[in-house]
Amino acid sequence: MTKSKSSCSSSEAERIYDSDGYWLRAACVCVKDAAEAEVLLVSSSAHPERWIVPGGKVQLKEAPEDSAAREAMEEAGAVGTLGRCLGVFDNDERKHRTRVYVLVVGELLDQYEDVGSRKRGWFRVDEAAAVLRTYKPLHCKYLAAMRATAADKTQNGQ
Repeated sequence: MTKSKSSCSSSEAERIYDSDGYWLRAACVCVKDAAEAEVLLVSSSAHPERWIVPGGKVQLKEAPEDSAAREAMEEAGAVGTLGRCLGVFDNDERKHRTRVYVLVVGELLDQYEDVGSRKRGWFRVDEAAAVLRTYKPLHCKYLAAMRATAADKTQNGQ
């Protein structure tokens, strides 16, 4: 893992890269409850009319799961119980690698970092997949992984 400070934009500053040259990110699929039937999406900061799964860069000396929970709180005001890891998802075009977790939301804060710049909304999983499909197809894979691992949980009696 390497750290890179950039004099470019703030979004490139302090990125952490792995040995393959991918910058490391973390995200949370925020669910309303253990049934995992509804997910919380936030509007994109770059395109406010489009929805995304909350996530962002892993910070130096921060575990990926802590980064994921922090991003959910900063972008969506979502606080809760971090659950299983859904996997690591590569974006080869943008050269980033995102570790994604499930977060069962216990509370939605009224005040959080992006409250003035992002909308948030609950969507049924199939609706979320439909709104993500065009703009963020990789995020659809997060939802597919959640469904697949939920089925695994059920089959294993968890």
